[in-house]
Amino acid sequence: MSFKISVPASGHEFIAEEGESILEAALKQGVGLPYGCRNGACGKCAGDVLDGEVSYDTDALRAQAKKEHEAGKTLFCQACATSDLQIKVREIVKSTDIEIKTLPCRVEKMGLLSHDVMRLQLKLPENERLQFMAGQYLEFLLKDGKRRAFSIANAPHDDSYIELHIRHVPDGHFGDFVFDGLKEKTLMRIEGPLGSYFLREDSKRPIILMGGGTGFAPLKGMLEHAFYIKLDRPIHLFCGAREKSDLYMDEMVQQWLEKNSNLKYTAVLSEAADEDNWQGETGMVHESVIRHYPDLSDFDVYLSGPPPMVKAGMDLFYEKGLPETQIYSDSFEYSSDALKAMGIQKPNVDA
Repeated sequence: MSFKISVPASGHEFIAEEGESILEAALKQGVGLPYGCRNGACGKCAGDVLDGEVSYDTDALRAQAKKEHEAGKTLFCQACATSDLQIKVREIVKSTDIEIKTLPCRVEKMGLLSHDVMRLQLKLPENERLQFMAGQYLEFLLKDGKRRAFSIANAPHDDSYIELHIRHVPDGHFGDFVFDGLKEKTLMRIEGPLGSYFLREDSKRPIILMGGGTGFAPLKGMLEHAFYIKLDRPIHLFCGAREKSDLYMDEMVQQWLEKNSNLKYTAVLSEAADEDNWQGETGMVHESVIRHYPDLSDFDVYLSGPPPMVKAGMDLFYEKGLPETQIYSDSFEYSSDALKAMGIQKPNVDA
């Protein structure tokens, strides 16, 4: 049995299955209800039932959530519909609607994705979840007062861990620490979510995603979110790398292709090695985009990766008719020492 949930203030409607929490049903269908913990502890998902009936175990609520319930509010992370509903709740429609939190976390798992990319999976305290939009980033708050920013690589619905992809760049002190000193179970502090780089779900235009290096991380989160909410717009993912060994999680992308008919994928190598026996596209990834789509005026384009790649892509795409309102970028700024070691002069890029 299923029930229709209406939010009169916004006009949004979604379907909740029997036994499915209202919050879970909303997030699955692209309706952004607020939450903080998703387990009946914090009360941040609270709202009003204007019409209809719900059920949930109020004895399982913890202190703050119980206060909301006793004040007449409904905890949508716990409540299940038993009839069609009309509800009143604050909706998340843009990144500034989400609370930025400073939280402790534990490095739960570490693993190499390639020769120079490490995946970290961070675990938050039991009663916390980080609500974010697909593509946003967080910052580590280091003991010396410095910050290090990394894109969130998982989708918002899959938030048991926060996934980050960290590249080991020359003279990158934090990368050195991650690869040579960081251990599982280490406690750290983060702040997030941050940034205006996230998937715009309300557009009807086809999507081009272009990433270089660990610029794949936020695109992964966007794609997993798009698949979860069953976004049916055409999506073409372009990934640029120097050699085949620099492409990571390629097998996962191949699995996506088998399951999602609206997805296309193009990998582009700029310096393919002879031993790669590469049969795919070569050159610069932004030029590959234009070979496929000479006119970009009717696309939404998302760019993420090293500053030179992002800037080159933006310059070329503007020339090919892409309006500024349809391009979104996340330029990964390395430290000045790291850029110098890579032989790159730091450009003035507005990320």
